[in-house]
Amino acid sequence: MHVADVTMFYAPHGGGVRRYIEAKRAWLRSRDGCSHTLVVPKSANAPGERGIVGLRSMPIPLSHGYRVAFRNTPAARALIDLRPTLIEAGDPYNLAWASLEAGQTLGVPVVGFCHSDLPRVLGQRYGRRAERLASRYYGRLYKHFDLVLAPSRTMTARLRGWGIQHAHHQALGVDLQLFNPQRREPGLRQRLGLPAQSRLLVYAGRFAAEKNLEVLAQAMRLLGAGYVALLVGAGRTPSKMPDNMRVLPYMAERVDLATLLASCDAFVHPGDQETFGLAALEAMACGLPVVGAQAAGLAELVSSEVGVLVPPRDARALADGIIALYEREPASVGVRARRLAERYAWDPLFERILERYRALAPRARS
Repeated sequence: MHVADVTMFYAPHGGGVRRYIEAKRAWLRSRDGCSHTLVVPKSANAPGERGIVGLRSMPIPLSHGYRVAFRNTPAARALIDLRPTLIEAGDPYNLAWASLEAGQTLGVPVVGFCHSDLPRVLGQRYGRRAERLASRYYGRLYKHFDLVLAPSRTMTARLRGWGIQHAHHQALGVDLQLFNPQRREPGLRQRLGLPAQSRLLVYAGRFAAEKNLEVLAQAMRLLGAGYVALLVGAGRTPSKMPDNMRVLPYMAERVDLATLLASCDAFVHPGDQETFGLAALEAMACGLPVVGAQAAGLAELVSSEVGVLVPPRDARALADGIIALYEREPASVGVRARRLAERYAWDPLFERILERYRALAPRARS
């Protein structure tokens, strides 16, 4: 089976979609009879890397490195030339339509993986009318796919509410060897010049509006001295950060990120539009409890056993949730978080995805 993934969500500083694709790419390549090709905007193509087809593209302003292909036709032609057994589209924009065009020409199935809740994002930024229009667009787009996957039950239910009855829940996973409590670096606080007794929180991800980092900044201001939050990622940082927040550069090496996560006390995520919450899962795999917004995919991933959920966009509630976590001893909660993360190992999840692929393309069975 030859799988072709096509998406614009593959920037140098990309997030969960890129990690999912790279993990799946490595897994498929390790399987007999399976191969993988990635079709992405050109700047995201690592120089000389085999199995990646770059498309002419232009940068999207304020998107933290994402780019959009100039036209649908070159993407469709690239996919047709590859002659894959199955195509998976990882974004809802022009490359999704190019995937459908190529699939129809080749007579192969096309899967849409809905990684983003565009209607909710637009609704919170521009109002209900924008959300309604985006919802109609999603309904019009995804009805053409042979199968639609979503990483949370919440997103699956929203898709079905828009008439996409062939939408199914497919969780994401984590590399349990890479993201592991054993990577803890005892000297992190000393290296950062922090007091040994500092209560150390960490956020990892894009610095985007929907992540609500301004709310985190307000919460840290309320918590004051004794609490420190590290932000690691790329994008625009909160406009007025208190002294107990620090920004670290984006970590391209995943082992560096895993070491940082394992060396903190807890992971904090104020975003309320996560379709899954992969960064939170990676932190849990490192033995960290999570304090986050009780919304969307994060609310499905984090229970009271492994962290604290608070009302979204409420700095006081977030600060109180962090205090409540420390009253429960974060290390003991983190042990349970690791156990939960172990249910999300990549191997069984990819086995399930491959089963879905083969059900759509029975001639590719091996």
